[in-house]
Amino acid sequence: MAGHSHWAGIKHKKALIDAKRGKLWSKLTKAIIIAAKMGGGDLDVNFRLRAAVDAAKAVSMPKDNIARAIKKGTGELDGGNLEEVVYEGYGPGGVAVLCECLTDNLNRTAPEIRKAFEVAGGKLGKTGCVAWNFEKKGLFIVAADQVDEDTLMEIAIEAGADDVKAGAGKFEITCGVGQFEAVSKALADANIETEVRELSLVPNETVDLDADAARKILRLMERLDDHDDVQNVSANFNISDEVMAELAKDE
Repeated sequence: MAGHSHWAGIKHKKALIDAKRGKLWSKLTKAIIIAAKMGGGDLDVNFRLRAAVDAAKAVSMPKDNIARAIKKGTGELDGGNLEEVVYEGYGPGGVAVLCECLTDNLNRTAPEIRKAFEVAGGKLGKTGCVAWNFEKKGLFIVAADQVDEDTLMEIAIEAGADDVKAGAGKFEITCGVGQFEAVSKALADANIETEVRELSLVPNETVDLDADAARKILRLMERLDDHDDVQNVSANFNISDEVMAELAKDE
């Protein structure tokens, strides 16, 4: 399984801690605001907003918080002054990294993201330096003990998924953005729970890492993800099951 999948799984566990601290709610509030700002407050026609609200509900964000965030995005309430910006660069081992942010102060965010790269032994690059290697796709991760591979393959492919891959006790399903809802519904109808269900920037080419480089890139990913303005971090690293097992000994 490639870097986006490893990181998605790690982020899923991390989100449980972040949710307790209220940190995840803050990020999801921003996601709801910008989605409503870009496409309006109607969940029936604004797919991006519906996905953000679903993510918020999944971590038990109160309905009032969600409603206020939507109103900030549509301009009914103050506080919706956010900008989208993507920072691109290289991490340890030459790994390409994309960092999607929502900020109300670019002059604060840019130097802080640059420092995060530098502290980890990476370097922030110019716009477009790594984006060419990524494609927006739907990403689902399912625990392997829930369903056998053939059954999952049949359900996912029939719903429009591009691929189903197995590794490290998980199944990774990818699909086009337009098929995201159909695949999501097919999995739900089959009572298959997903550990990760998101629109993600998936790399077309990956870089294999040894244990040392893997430790470094995961530290960078966590450092970036901890930043209040960062919504998503994507990278093109690949960590073998053997290296992941070695890293698990560090925990």
